[in-house]
Amino acid sequence: DMDLCLTLLLICLCTTADGPNGTSSNEEEEGCLSVSRRPQSREPIAAAIQKLGVQLLQNLEPTPEQQNVIISPLSISLALSQLALGAVNETEELLMHHLHANTLPCYHQSLHNILEQLTNNDLQIATRIFLRPGFKPKEGFVTESRQLYDSEPAVLESLEQINEWVENATKGQMSDFLSALPPNLLLLLINAVHFKGEWRARFDPRFTSRGVFYLDDKHMVDVDVMENAKHPLRLFIDNELEAQVASFPFQKAVSLLVVMPLSGQVNVSALSAKLNISRLNNNLPKERVVQVKVPKFKLEYAQELQEVFTKLGLGKMFSSPNLAEMADGPLLVSSVMHKSSMEINEEGAEAAAATTVVISRASSPVFHLTQPFFFALMDDMTQIPIFMGVINNPNPDAPVLQRDLGDKEKMGFPIDKNQQGFFLCENCAICELLLLHDI
Repeated sequence: DMDLCLTLLLICLCTTADGPNGTSSNEEEEGCLSVSRRPQSREPIAAAIQKLGVQLLQNLEPTPEQQNVIISPLSISLALSQLALGAVNETEELLMHHLHANTLPCYHQSLHNILEQLTNNDLQIATRIFLRPGFKPKEGFVTESRQLYDSEPAVLESLEQINEWVENATKGQMSDFLSALPPNLLLLLINAVHFKGEWRARFDPRFTSRGVFYLDDKHMVDVDVMENAKHPLRLFIDNELEAQVASFPFQKAVSLLVVMPLSGQVNVSALSAKLNISRLNNNLPKERVVQVKVPKFKLEYAQELQEVFTKLGLGKMFSSPNLAEMADGPLLVSSVMHKSSMEINEEGAEAAAATTVVISRASSPVFHLTQPFFFALMDDMTQIPIFMGVINNPNPDAPVLQRDLGDKEKMGFPIDKNQQGFFLCENCAICELLLLHDI
């Protein structure tokens, strides 16, 4: 039985000395329910979540300590959207603007309907509000959170309670999420997205061997490389992105989109300026059988998002937001914690790797995941990115080796005509935390 791919977002809210009051407009107006259920309402929601994900990646620079970046645009959008339920006036407008939802009618109800479509046996979404004992949020906020985001409030009793919820939500993949409770804490908003899916082509462990992943034109690392001689794949070279693009199919209408620049380097700023995930999906050709190599890896990523949100223009959330629909008295966001993990092996994975495409007249196409790449785990029906990230080094703990430019990668490998296979999302977790507290 495979474990999860999961994102978790934790938002911390606290109280401040003083602040404005106000009332937000109620979205539950006449006709909103029917508008939000129209199929055409899905596309702008998906585009908004895609855009937020790409913006975050632009501002989450890899570091020597964290060479890879893994986020869940879906999880982050859900957390900020729930926060927007409690916001009024400029704060609500600011959040909706950065969610790219300010021009979308019936946004919350439309997102709710999409969540109902997304949630199936392979994808689960869990949200929980933890309240400090004695803290009373407004009933309207609690009711809307429950109705729209299925977020049941619970009284915060201990640090262990939080960590246990996270561990359960991630099926044991994320333990000890918080080392201590922040001071002056009023409210925690935790969102978890868990994906566990099978892909349609198995990697037979007999064909897994030691290989290399090229970090750049001078350096490489050793990795275990899985091989499949007959993998169903949709792939092409995108001239605008100057990259190879491939889509790995999962069962139940989920796919893994990978973009690997021909340069061998993922310049997120340059890539994101031209990156349109829906366009790439629309340009994908018909599926065909391809020789595939994929590195095995297990990666973790943790990031406090206050700095990146401030850089994007959401700094007011952390200084003087108007959250009057959430509770009486001034509140502010003290922390947005994000944590993720991801594993790919023969049995499965969460978010995948990228590759090189070689088209040979003498043989089947070859797609080898041997260089840095961008990825997005997509729900095919809604085009929502469940996970998104950049993998620069799938084995960051391994020693970096000098690349022998004269030694070309050996492309051939055994072919088993009877290979079937499956791809499971395993050990992928993202955690995000929103904190409200006193000052």
